[in-house]
Amino acid sequence: MMAGSPDHKQEDGGDWNTIIRLQSYLHGGTSSLLSALPTLFVFPVYKTIFRQQILNTSVHHAVGQLYKEGPVKLYRGVVPPLLMRTLNGTLLFGLQDTLLRHLSLSTHNATSAAALPALAGFGAGMVEAVVFTPFERVQNVLQNGQNDRHLPSLRSVLMRLKVQRISQGYYRAFLPIAARNTLGSSLYFGLKGPVCVLVAGQGLSPMGSSFVSGTLTSMAISLTLYPLSVLVANMQAQVGGEVKGVMTCWRALWKSRNHSVALLYRGGTLVVLRSCITWGITTAIYDRQQQQSS
Repeated sequence: MMAGSPDHKQEDGGDWNTIIRLQSYLHGGTSSLLSALPTLFVFPVYKTIFRQQILNTSVHHAVGQLYKEGPVKLYRGVVPPLLMRTLNGTLLFGLQDTLLRHLSLSTHNATSAAALPALAGFGAGMVEAVVFTPFERVQNVLQNGQNDRHLPSLRSVLMRLKVQRISQGYYRAFLPIAARNTLGSSLYFGLKGPVCVLVAGQGLSPMGSSFVSGTLTSMAISLTLYPLSVLVANMQAQVGGEVKGVMTCWRALWKSRNHSVALLYRGGTLVVLRSCITWGITTAIYDRQQQQSS
């Protein structure tokens, strides 16, 4: 806030509002980091899901592939999701809180107060997509076992993507990622508060209510948007070759799944389970930190 603002009320509260916003970034990063630590232990589940999304295989077959490749390659690609998870929480929670405060001051009742968290979440999700699409691109290339021979290291992947056109390299599949992230963030921030209030009315503790709220909300989001994640994984797994548009890739994916919703959702059970645990923990820790600092 500018020091010479004519609004004295805003000026008096400017430092306090800034502190709150900075705390939101810090709390988002802390809660996401703590919930991301189990990634080191469940990363094989990430790779199993990825193989199912790319190759349309059963859990048994995907696990068998990873077993044959050995423990060294099992954790290939673990760094991007760890970085993404921590930085993602910092940006998502902090930016959503910042946007929410600005919207609350600027809308002047033009928009329903209940819709503002979802609207701020939409904006945060768009920024999230811009910042983290390159991370997701690198992660998907590294996790694809078909790239092991000609792209054996993180450095080789980074160098290869660097020479590609931006829409074919680091920002491949940006449109479906933006759609997934904006919709997901809107639903998360729009639903978690009302769900938490509803659950708290059943007698759960505040932290328990936040955990259940995060779990139920993430379950709904994961089930709804999972096809977009499958599309993104298939679009980003390869480097080079013929570049196809989003709709062409979607039609090819739908055809490869024999026009079956059940096959399209292969791996979805593990994704929903992982998402429920991760976002349940993240929501509980974040809400707890926010309550303690208020």
